[in-house]
Amino acid sequence: MANSASGDSVVDRIVRIIEAFPEGSTSLRLSELAETAGLPLTSAHRLVRQLAGHGLLQLAPGGDVRLGLRLWELVNRNSPTLALRQAALPFMEDIQQVLNQNVNLAVLDGWEALFVERLSRRGSVANRARVAGRMPVHISSAGLALLAGQSREQQAAYLKQFSDPEAKVTADVVRNLLAETARQGYAQLAGVVDPDTWGIAVPVVDGSRRTVAALGVVVPLAEMRLQALVPALQTAARGIGRQLGGQRNASKPSVQRN
Repeated sequence: MANSASGDSVVDRIVRIIEAFPEGSTSLRLSELAETAGLPLTSAHRLVRQLAGHGLLQLAPGGDVRLGLRLWELVNRNSPTLALRQAALPFMEDIQQVLNQNVNLAVLDGWEALFVERLSRRGSVANRARVAGRMPVHISSAGLALLAGQSREQQAAYLKQFSDPEAKVTADVVRNLLAETARQGYAQLAGVVDPDTWGIAVPVVDGSRRTVAALGVVVPLAEMRLQALVPALQTAARGIGRQLGGQRNASKPSVQRN
């Protein structure tokens, strides 16, 4: 793969172009895109035209650059989270009907919780989790539920590199939170991201006893009812795990026996 004068590859430059689009925006001026991606305008223009030729980007009238529909198509067609979302949505809808509050689904990606689905209603409390958004493990109940289900080696690696930019918590505090989460079977964080909300999350475990996701809710502090919330979430998480197992078994070819 050919490199630029700066040493970065074509793939590096393409990734920077796609990453340049900020959250909530699908359109940028070419000059803005080039500046954000750290590319000369001529290089950005050439790569944009090539990506547009494949439908991954779109050149709009007036010089704006937009994300292409084919990028969305390819990501959703082969996304490893597609089966998870399909299995989880009916259970998330049931939880939302009962609570009338935010329900979210997250997976662990590196040292962050990556949210792959969220259901909310008008009038529900503030929820910083966004679909395709990320939150650090230590400020997210979903993140704690996810990491608490990983191996001791993975947890140790996380704690070894841990640092809180705001210096509010230490690695020892997070270690205790992970131990508490593993012992209780659920994670809870009150007023960490928003002072008036409480986040609760439980692990989703597959047939191999691996924690593959976290199912969580965000509720007002005044409506916090652990005795009702946790069993409902755990029941839904078990249902999701069974659905994942059923999907995996259904995808296996049957063996004909004589």
